[in-house]
Amino acid sequence: MTPSHNAQSSSRSCLAIVLAAGEGTRMKSARPKVLHQVANRSMLGHVLATLAQAGATSTAVVIGPDCEDVAKEVQKISSQARIFVQKDRLGTAHAVLSARESLAQPADDVIIAFGDTPLILPETFTKLRAPLAEGAAVVAMGFEAKDPTGYGRFITEGNELLAIREHRDASEVERLITLCNGGLMAIRGDLALTLLDRVENKNAKGEYYLTDIVEIARSLGHRMAIAVVSEEEVHGVNDRAQLAAAERMIQDRLRQAAMASGVTLIAPETVFFSHDTRLGQDVVVEPHVVFGPGVVVEEGAVIHSFSHLEGAQIASAAGVGPFARLRPGAAIGPKAKVGNFVEIKNTELGAGAKVSHLTYLGDASVGAEANIGAGTITCNYDGFAKHRTEIGEGAFIGSNSSLVAPISIGKGAFVGSGSVITENIPDDALGLGRGRQTIKEGWAILFRDKAQAAKRK
Repeated sequence: MTPSHNAQSSSRSCLAIVLAAGEGTRMKSARPKVLHQVANRSMLGHVLATLAQAGATSTAVVIGPDCEDVAKEVQKISSQARIFVQKDRLGTAHAVLSARESLAQPADDVIIAFGDTPLILPETFTKLRAPLAEGAAVVAMGFEAKDPTGYGRFITEGNELLAIREHRDASEVERLITLCNGGLMAIRGDLALTLLDRVENKNAKGEYYLTDIVEIARSLGHRMAIAVVSEEEVHGVNDRAQLAAAERMIQDRLRQAAMASGVTLIAPETVFFSHDTRLGQDVVVEPHVVFGPGVVVEEGAVIHSFSHLEGAQIASAAGVGPFARLRPGAAIGPKAKVGNFVEIKNTELGAGAKVSHLTYLGDASVGAEANIGAGTITCNYDGFAKHRTEIGEGAFIGSNSSLVAPISIGKGAFVGSGSVITENIPDDALGLGRGRQTIKEGWAILFRDKAQAAKRK
């Protein structure tokens, strides 16, 4: 888009109507189609967030009956959005008219979007709106289809859009057209209700098609426009295979964006991001790493192979993995180390602290430069409530120790290997919590003789 188009669009009010009433029976799921996730965000969530980025000044979401979970998702993402129910599924134009109350308070522009097309970019909505500022009444989004089967076709004459013909209603000649309907539309706000109220159900399915407003607007002497985008952007999801394709496409985008920002992905195709993953410059991500929601990795940190991170903060120059699991509330300090087969949850690790292997830390705080030996666990749950463990700066926790919370280990304190610690340890003290070793000479011989005698009976 040119700067003038952006300026024109941003100065105009915009009502976004999102159609999210589709059943999605081909998803074979009890979950409504639009709530299936791509990059750890619902498809509907992607669309609503993108519309907000694109400058929509108000939003209406049309859902099906008995879809309280969809309504909750809308309220969670966009609390100001109005929700309307399409009780009878009689086509796309009928769905849009379910939001008549919002249409009756016209904005300059009206965008029609769909809750199952999660790959639309904010700048594409700007591109869709721009011709309205230049006098067009309706703008339809189109794409060049590799295989146009099933898509509505753009019927054009020169650069003029004459009509949009649904596949089942198209003639054999029209089915050869590869410029297809992407579904999204922009309508001049003061014309929206006039055009929608004139739509009739005279097609093969007996439904009210939104696409009919193109011919209706032309019959009233108005100008049409087309906004052409890539086929990927208008990828819709109706089944699990299309959901997987959407995931693949959005992951490719996220990987490219990460590398463009200065992140090294050694094997990009094996790394999976969340929509909200944030990585600093010179972060290195090794193969087979999964980022769940809410992860921030600061400059120069290294995430080693086969690690899974969710809701975690990793400070600069820290190292995580391989085979590490960071759960929500994990905060790894600068130059700290989380090694292989370590799980951390709701725990702050101070600068330079080391948790090198085979350890679980939950509901804890570990001071700077502390060392946590292999096999250490914080016993944070008593069956009813969680309790915290506080480990001071420079403390040394010997291998195979169990720290029974609530408990505090002082600065510079030592815990002997194999200990079960149930009482606080002061600064610079040694804590031991294990039975005294005893040796019984010849005991093994007697044990074997007795066992073999019992076996012979």
